[in-house]
Amino acid sequence: MSRNLHLETTLILIDNMKGFLKIVFGTMVGIGLWCVLSFLIFIISLVGMSASESSTATVRKGSVMRVNLTGALEERSGEVDPLTMIMGSVEAPLGLDRLKEAIDEAAKNDNVEGIYLEVDRFMGSSPATLQELRQALLQFKKESGKWIVSYGDEYTQPAYYLCSVADQIAMNPEGMVDWHGLASLPMFMTDAAKKLGVKFQVFKVGTYKSAVEPYILTQMSDANREQVTSYLSSVWGNMVKEIGASRKISEEKLNQLADSAIGWSKQNVIVEAGLIDSLYYLDQFKASLRKRLDLKEGKEIRFVTPDDVLAAAEQDSKDDKIAVYYAVGEIIDAEPEGIGSLQGASNIVTMPTIRELQKLRKDDDVKAVVLRVNSPGGSAFASEQIWREIQLLKAEKPVVVSMGGMAASGGYYISCGADKIVAEPTTLTGSIGIFGLIPEASELLEDKVGLHFDVVKTNRLADMGGAAVMGLPSRAFNADECALIQNYIERGYDTFISRVSAGRGISKDSVNVIGQGRVWTGEQAIGLGLVDQLGTLEDAVAEAAKLAKLEDDKYSTAIYPAEKPWFETMMEDKKESYFDEQLRVHLGSMYPFVQALEIMSRPASLRSCVYARLPYEMNIR
Repeated sequence: MSRNLHLETTLILIDNMKGFLKIVFGTMVGIGLWCVLSFLIFIISLVGMSASESSTATVRKGSVMRVNLTGALEERSGEVDPLTMIMGSVEAPLGLDRLKEAIDEAAKNDNVEGIYLEVDRFMGSSPATLQELRQALLQFKKESGKWIVSYGDEYTQPAYYLCSVADQIAMNPEGMVDWHGLASLPMFMTDAAKKLGVKFQVFKVGTYKSAVEPYILTQMSDANREQVTSYLSSVWGNMVKEIGASRKISEEKLNQLADSAIGWSKQNVIVEAGLIDSLYYLDQFKASLRKRLDLKEGKEIRFVTPDDVLAAAEQDSKDDKIAVYYAVGEIIDAEPEGIGSLQGASNIVTMPTIRELQKLRKDDDVKAVVLRVNSPGGSAFASEQIWREIQLLKAEKPVVVSMGGMAASGGYYISCGADKIVAEPTTLTGSIGIFGLIPEASELLEDKVGLHFDVVKTNRLADMGGAAVMGLPSRAFNADECALIQNYIERGYDTFISRVSAGRGISKDSVNVIGQGRVWTGEQAIGLGLVDQLGTLEDAVAEAAKLAKLEDDKYSTAIYPAEKPWFETMMEDKKESYFDEQLRVHLGSMYPFVQALEIMSRPASLRSCVYARLPYEMNIR
């Protein structure tokens, strides 16, 4: 009896368990289907958003193109995925390329009345990048006869330099104009490295080659101080001259205002000095803008974005093309990993760059190439390989270089063989020199970590530099090893000045005199024969068209390399990018030095220790 009851109870439990499992399984299937459906809807929505962004926008009569000056100005606009934009993780990138294109289209669009520069914590960019954007704004006024106005709570010095072209500069009644001059404040890590038990072995050619100084000195060398004083004076002179012309203020007065720290003065004093035209709250400024547009009280101003203006423009593609190839960032042998691998960071990587240039060489529709260089240099070996490919390209079609913020050291190396070089007056260029910077960590590894090394070798120099631990040599180079490396560096320098000599038609002795690692501005370089012409990217394109014998309006420009679409970058692994982003946040101003050190401490081979570069951050403010 009890056995039957127990069996019956067991059967009931099994039956109930089956029912429970059916419910659980059904729920899991339902959740899974809901997740799949939600994901599909999400993807469709993103694709729809992306498509809507690329659709033709309507720019109605009486529109004002609002340019939001915020964050940093980059050479090119990167593509940000819609999800990131929605979540507010980053702001839409501000790129010189699209801004200039939009300004040009706004000048031609009869429905655009003028440009409104809205300043919001604008940190700027390199002097030459700002100068090129400022020239585009001046050209807009000259060609179209339209107006430019600006408004901000606070004008940083880069923001004021740009906005000084405006017909009206307005500021919050409690706002500020930061006008203080230029300064370079390099950071020296020598003593910090010593405390860690790390020293640096330096091999270089060039009296002015200062990239190694942060790791071996505690202050600027006399030669470096001389060159920094020279190029800062040149850059500042350009800024003062251009602002003075726009604001009708003498250069002497502008310097006096900088010396007096005018930004800390009362707002009415800033107006009386001529830096600002009007003190308005934002609502008052918009009221004045409505009056300028002859709009009735309460009538909304028709603001459009640069992207709206570009979307409304007619795209006219012709068979004959001038390719504009952007070579932006550090010149490296291979894509970096770890520090410095932040997603979106630009680098000039040897093989991808060579492959792109080969495509342009073989493309019959491309009649000339403009190489847009904005680089502090990098690997000497990589620079030589890219130089070679540019020479092959030049043998078949004209090559013109347009220098952006900087085209120095390796950046100049890849530029020097072009048919023509165009630079901004404030471009930082030259720095013709080679160096090797190799850390030596015997004290760290032996005294602090407790590692010890021994060796058995078949030949005298088989253990050159000792064992490598995390990319750090375990001992200093001996005299014979140092002599070998120094000789290698000197041969590299001789090759560098030979490339410049052949490309620029200057004797090697003359190149050596103006070389020595010294940095020059564009306006200084033109007198030395390192640059042919001062001008913008558009001037370089015009020169390329002339060399290719292309008639005006008979060709179009095409941009290379193509930007990766957002949906492709969104699928990439971002773990290292997240780690790198956190390092940027926590290290702050020390990040560029740590980044450069990390890259230098993990060379793939001995030749990878040899550099033709500037410090990545020039630290000008």
